[in-house]
Amino acid sequence: MGFQVVVDADKCIGDEECVEVCPVDVYEMQDGKAVPVNEEECLGCESCVEVCEQDAITVTEV
Repeated sequence: MGFQVVVDADKCIGDEECVEVCPVDVYEMQDGKAVPVNEEECLGCESCVEVCEQDAITVTEV
């Protein structure tokens, strides 16, 4: 069991909130956008979803 993490690049404003709040460093900034580079580490806590005011992040159990 794991989680699929998707960032809608059109909605992401690059405020780095998800990068800061993620306890397992799923995200890194690339070209001013958050990118889930360590998706396999995702705990499914959805802290990133909660802090993203643009609703750019979805976390789905797979």
